[in-house]
Amino acid sequence: MRFELLVTDRTTEARLGRLTTPHGMVDTPVFMPCGTQATVKTLDPRDLHEERCELILCNTYHLYLRPGHEVVKALGGLHRFMGWNRAVLTDSGGYQVLSLSALRNITEDGVTFQSHLDGSRHFLSPEKAIEIQFALGADILMALDECPPYSAEYAYHQASMERTVRWARRCRAAHPGEEPALFGIVQGGTYLDLRSRSAEATRQIGFSGYALGGLGVGEGPAQMYAVVGHTAALLPAKAPRYLMGVGTPQDLLEGIARGVDMFDCVLPTRNARNGGLFTSTGRLNIKAAAYTRDERPVDPACACYTCRHFSRAYLRHLYVSDEILGLRLNTIHNLHYYADLMRQARQAIEAGTFLAWKADCLARMLSDPSTSQHAQETHTDV
Repeated sequence: MRFELLVTDRTTEARLGRLTTPHGMVDTPVFMPCGTQATVKTLDPRDLHEERCELILCNTYHLYLRPGHEVVKALGGLHRFMGWNRAVLTDSGGYQVLSLSALRNITEDGVTFQSHLDGSRHFLSPEKAIEIQFALGADILMALDECPPYSAEYAYHQASMERTVRWARRCRAAHPGEEPALFGIVQGGTYLDLRSRSAEATRQIGFSGYALGGLGVGEGPAQMYAVVGHTAALLPAKAPRYLMGVGTPQDLLEGIARGVDMFDCVLPTRNARNGGLFTSTGRLNIKAAAYTRDERPVDPACACYTCRHFSRAYLRHLYVSDEILGLRLNTIHNLHYYADLMRQARQAIEAGTFLAWKADCLARMLSDPSTSQHAQETHTDV
């Protein structure tokens, strides 16, 4: 993997860059759809190509449990297994330390999980996380970390952050080469001193890229943006910066303004399956009875397949009738919206107009009082 920093905005920390991976180039800033089980729910690879997705995220822990990383390896790796010929990033299982907290036990050696599928027990160490991701054949691997709960005390965040650094060293030792790329993860909750210590220690280990973990898990937007701005400034300028599991369109714009290059979140796909559609003027709930006879597309400003061919009335009919096509069309729209938002951001950075463009986008997102894009969302399916 190679990262080129092409343009830095003059009035913000926004960056235009390009990742070159073994499976193609990825322009940044970029949003990665979540393909937790080696599939972006309701879509196939042709849909993702149509929406110009260049990089998707798959989940190490879930693919380890089912079908098993050795099965995926024997079948040619993730790209061949899922029929996807573009780039793949695999997370390490660190978020499941939080989301499956009732089913796991953390020690210095690693994490023991009780499977949510059949109750069997599995041990995930830093070395095992790297082994699994190598077998899956991803283009970008993530070091194993702990994502602590937002409500944890300072002492817990400190101990967790220090353990994450020690795990990062073990991940680096288990993968001493440069390919596939390995990213380190900065933790520390909302405590800026812990974030500083974590960023410095992770930099000293040396990774191809750096991620900000443990955010979007309950803290308010202002807290999150403060941590992102503080931490991103401490990371190497010539390496990609990845904000994990975040978030809303507003979160993405604020993250870009603070120097973030990569994002992932289940928000657009999960919301789509629950009738929540993102538009240039806010979020729309297609379940509402007000759309029963509405002939308009979801967003008149959108050029996605869904908006070009179907009305709000039809999408509402599909949803209330529990038709699978409705979930698919909703997902196509939301991923198009996110991809197009990133495309516009890149254009604005290149043109030197990012700050004005961002202000205009945010004003339009909040212009419809019947919609809101500020609800906190979880950022993984399990």
